[in-house]
Amino acid sequence: MPQELEYKRHTLAHLMAAAIMNIWPDAKRTIGPAIDDGFYFDFEFRAPLSEKDFTKIEKEMRKLLPSWKAFERSELTRDEAKKEYPGNPYKHELIDEFTADGSKVSFYKSGEYSDLCRGGHVENPSIDIKPDSFKLDRIAGAYWRGDEKNPMLTRIYALAFDTKEDLEAYLVRREEAKKRDHRKIAREQGLLVFSDLVGSGMPLFTPKGNIIRSEIINLSRELNDELGFGEVHTPNMNKGELFKISGHYDKYKEDMLQVESQYVEDEMFLKPMNCPQHTQIYAAQPRSYRDLPTRYSDFAVLYRDERPGELSGLTRLRAFSQDDGHIFCREDQVEEEISNVLNAIQKILKIYQIDYWMRLSLRDPAKKEKYLGGDEVWEKSEPIMRTLLQKKEINFKEAVGDAAFYGPKIDIMAVDAIGREWQISTIQLDFNMPGRFELAYMDKDGVEKTPVMIHRALIGSPDRFMGVLIEHYAGAFPLWLSPIQVKVLPISEKHNEYGHKVLAELKTAGIRAEIDDANESLGKKIRNAKKEKTPYLFVVGDKEVEEGTVSVENRTTSGGTKPLKEVIAFLSQQISSRASD
Repeated sequence: MPQELEYKRHTLAHLMAAAIMNIWPDAKRTIGPAIDDGFYFDFEFRAPLSEKDFTKIEKEMRKLLPSWKAFERSELTRDEAKKEYPGNPYKHELIDEFTADGSKVSFYKSGEYSDLCRGGHVENPSIDIKPDSFKLDRIAGAYWRGDEKNPMLTRIYALAFDTKEDLEAYLVRREEAKKRDHRKIAREQGLLVFSDLVGSGMPLFTPKGNIIRSEIINLSRELNDELGFGEVHTPNMNKGELFKISGHYDKYKEDMLQVESQYVEDEMFLKPMNCPQHTQIYAAQPRSYRDLPTRYSDFAVLYRDERPGELSGLTRLRAFSQDDGHIFCREDQVEEEISNVLNAIQKILKIYQIDYWMRLSLRDPAKKEKYLGGDEVWEKSEPIMRTLLQKKEINFKEAVGDAAFYGPKIDIMAVDAIGREWQISTIQLDFNMPGRFELAYMDKDGVEKTPVMIHRALIGSPDRFMGVLIEHYAGAFPLWLSPIQVKVLPISEKHNEYGHKVLAELKTAGIRAEIDDANESLGKKIRNAKKEKTPYLFVVGDKEVEEGTVSVENRTTSGGTKPLKEVIAFLSQQISSRASD
């Protein structure tokens, strides 16, 4: 988010805490950060708080705002700071942590309210913050510091924007997002199931849901073929030693799921990514410069130990696939390989009708310990990515600190139909991992050299991308992606025989179709089919039976009566070309 907006949101978190402490002086405050749509603040209250209290909190905030002219910063010792929070173990814990090295802690005061804070506020809240640009939103429970062993606190969420108009526009978008919620639509359309017996974050796809997922994978497979990738299949479980060499053990272990064997003592993990295994396929035979680039794709299931509170339908999972791929190449081949992958990503997102922008994610030079490799590696790899984007005249934003731990990356940020951004595709340049695994090829000068490794995903996880697409299309999938492409609707029971003949011809042509031959009115059948957002409806009655035709409707218009073979030929062409509706 823009820094100025972040500062406004954090300032408002202070303002809300001030209002609450005025109304409930015995409340114990904890922390209040800015978030993507506003801010939150966690409190411990003696008596339960409800959303009915929001009106008086907002009233008190607006009453205080004109008196907040500036922020004054001061520094206190540990003992001085603790005196500011009598009986508040949460603030005391933070103060002990921040002063463990003997340093002081900073406090910021505006109006009569002062709080422990590292900073990040607007200069003059009374002028810089409009009183109608924020709104208290909801209440939730939150464990102190996210640990379920700690006390449960009351978290108050609020929305905050630059202007009233921005706030109102956000509320409209959010209401639209609720209608598009992929969990709701997937349930209504019978696309997937979550089971407590299976475990959270591990989806079970129904036949209809698996059709969509398979179509997503099939399109990625086609582009992999065009790019020259050979598809491999790798196991879901690995020895820990593999991840120690790759660097994941040190840099990523907290997100990995460990597995125990009854028969061997090896430390084992479910794999969170495919790259270490692909190095072993590459290493299995001698390589020459003529063999490069060598490209592997993989759709194996991956596993990551996400926290329960972070799981969200298909968009945050514990078990998921990726349209993963790795390229082993010479350094002089890097630019062409990345350029080709970028072209494929642009092509695939055009098919899905999704806008996007690109982000160049770089190492944070102030936190070098988070990354593999020395300065010379990063000083070589980062300019390669930047120069490539500039050569292709691609507009991009730089994000310091968002690089993979082994190299810089280009992230493709998809923008859905209501303007939300999703990080999906990625291309990562890795000069580290091949050397750690001692990968090599014999160059034309007879000298053994280390290949470069490029990690890439065209749309990321098919499972997660399916959730994005459900919301992007609001469940109305384009014809080629829809699990049911045509619904045949006989007007009455006497037309069922012809309806089944139409169904058979559709299926013979490879078109996914169903028939509604229930003893119901045509109006009800049409309403049901449109509720399911079926792309095409074929209505058949006396005239259609006599003429060998169908009456065609799509989701928005009626196409009139047409010969069955003509309509099948048209739909087959639309499906094979993955045309938009």
